Formats: sequence, structure tokens, C-alpha cells
Amino acid sequence: MWHNVQAAPADVILGLTEAFRADANPHKVNLGVGVYKDEVGLTPILQAVKEAEKILVAAEVSKNYLPIPGEVSFAVPVRELIFGAGHPALHEKRVVTAHTPGGTGALRVGAELLRKFLPKATVWISNPTWSNHKGIFAAFPQKEYPYYDPAHMGIDFPAMLETLNQVPAGDIVLLHACCHNPSGFDLQPQQWDELVAVAAARKWLPFVDFAYQGFAQGLADDRYAVAKLAETGLDMLVASSYSKNFGLYNERCGALSLVAPSEHEATVAMSHLKTVIRVLYSNPPAHGGLIVATILANQGLRALWEEEVAGMRRRIVEMRHLLVEGLKERGVSGDFSFITRQNGMFSYTGLSDRVVDWLRGEKHIYMVAGGRINLAGLTTKNIAYVCDSIRQALAG
Repeated sequence: MWHNVQAAPADVILGLTEAFRADANPHKVNLGVGVYKDEVGLTPILQAVKEAEKILVAAEVSKNYLPIPGEVSFAVPVRELIFGAGHPALHEKRVVTAHTPGGTGALRVGAELLRKFLPKATVWISNPTWSNHKGIFAAFPQKEYPYYDPAHMGIDFPAMLETLNQVPAGDIVLLHACCHNPSGFDLQPQQWDELVAVAAARKWLPFVDFAYQGFAQGLADDRYAVAKLAETGLDMLVASSYSKNFGLYNERCGALSLVAPSEHEATVAMSHLKTVIRVLYSNPPAHGGLIVATILANQGLRALWEEEVAGMRRRIVEMRHLLVEGLKERGVSGDFSFITRQNGMFSYTGLSDRVVDWLRGEKHIYMVAGGRINLAGLTTKNIAYVCDSIRQALAG
């Protein structure tokens, strides 16, 4: 059946990683893939994770299936992490949570659930957005709302708000809670307040992608948008990932939390969420979720984990400043200070595709088309090489 079928194109980001791995140049630098790297270029296993795994291995007596939505010991602390332990929606039991295979799995499960009940809804996606979003919601009609403003290196919030104020009730709006991927620019709390007011007035359904909690301003600050939206009483979904802030990339651990206007409606929603999960993968893999649950339930491990998350965030911020300072010291034309105003691992650098291609071909520096880079790919050892190369590219 495949004889006359053309091969599918490689994933833009993962294909870049494959090209990087095949590159034998000793000076190569990968600024493409969205994975945290430490100062020596490794994706580390957090010490809190190591300690939690020791506990799990010692206590484990069975490899039996988990329940369809995962263990309650995972769902409860994860909800508190996402919304805040004192959030009214939790006390009112308006939130239900399912453990999913990664944040991508959470988005996909949510999409399938919404397709059952809102099959004619349009999904509104930011321009730009993570490349996989459009594929995940491929079953829906899609429209874009303005977000990134390349002329002013920031967010075009007036245009964004104007568009969202025209979204019909019952449509779905996909939002990035923090560390917007790929631009790195986030809304300020006051702007979120305005957006939440629009959502409440227009009665569209927020679907929040919360993949980077702890990587912007901190674990508590980064939940601002999610907590405010949940106060409205609107139906909403939150897809969260534990690949980044727990370093559990290959354990594929995420969660889908659904907020409803009442406890009864949340219970009904969970019943249908279970039917979707049963068809897709029956029940989630245990190990990653149990690691998260163990860390969040243990006061010592949680404190260790929170400090490790803060350390990752500080390293990324340091790389942002070193990059900006390095370009300025080399007399590179243009003001790159906007990079220090961005959050998370990603940055829209403003580098043209011509420059991106030249850096890859001549300097073996890999970044995504459009000039998006992963700051975690920078280290104190390669930062000078990257700055020198960008200077050469822009001078040529």
C-alpha cells in the first residue's frame, strides 16, 4: 500500500535534531530542540527525581494497571500545583484531573473530548504557536489570533484582545500560560486580567497549554493566568507537562485538568474523559506520575525539587543576559535587549531565515527557521562562539 506514497516530511524541530546528531563538527551547537540542557550540555536527571525513584523501587510490589485517569495520589497534588492549594475551584470540587502521556497527550485527550461535544467549534490559535498545536487540533476548523509583533519585538496585545473579543461563544481559544512557545513573550498580570474579562463576557472556552510552570517567574507566579481563568466559573481545560520542570522527558508525564462550573458537571465531564482515554490508551504509564506524586507529597523532596527548578530558571536567565551582553560587546547592529524581557527557554531573536541558514551551513549552529532559539542550548563555553558567529552572519 506504500508503493506510490510519498514519505511524510520530517518534523521541523525533531528533524533539526537528527541533522545536528549527524553533524561531525566539534563546534556544533544545538539551539533548536526544546529540551533543557545544563552547563555541560546534558539534560540532567534531577536529584529529587533520583531520590523519589529510590523510594518507589523499594516500595513497589506490582506492575498492575493504573486506573484510567491515573492514581489519585498524582491528581490531587498536581491540581494544587497548577491552581494553588487554596484556590476556590478546588474547594468547590469543580476540577478533575487525569494523568496523561506527556503534555502532548493531555492536549490530544482534551481535543478528542471537545470533538465529541463541540464538533463544530473553531479552535483559535496564537500566531505564532508551537508547531504541533495545529496537528493536534486538526479535526477542528482553525483560526489565528494576533500575538507576536516582530516590528516592536513584543506582543501586539491590542490586536490580540480585539480579535478575542470577537470569538463566538462556544469556540475554543488555545492559550499559553507562560513561556510562550516559540516567541518567549508573556502577557503581564494586568493583561491577563483584561483577557479573562473578555473570556467571561464572550463565553468562549479557554484551553490552556501549561508546559513550563516554574520556568518564567516561579511556580506560584506562573499559574496566574490559570488561577484567574478558573475563578470565572467558565468551562476550561488545562494541559500540563512535567517533562521540563521535573526533567521527565522520556517518562512522558503530563496531566489534563478540566474545570467546570459545578462539582456535578465536573463529575459528568470526568466520566466522558475516561471514555476518551479508554479508547486512546486505556490508562497512563505509572513511573513518571508516581515520581511526581512522591516528590510533591514529601516535604524534603519538594523543597529540593523547587530549588532545582529555580536553578534551571536562573541558568536560562543568565544565558539570556550573556547573549545580549555578548552581542553588544561585539558591536552587533540592532538592540537585542528584548531577549532579556522574554521568559522560558525560547526566544524569537529576530534573525532572518538567511542568517539562520548561514549559521547552520557555515558555523554548525542549529536553530529553527524564523530565528527561534532555545537559550538552554547556550553554555559559558559556547556563548562566545555563538556571539562571534551571529556578528559574522549579520555583517555579511
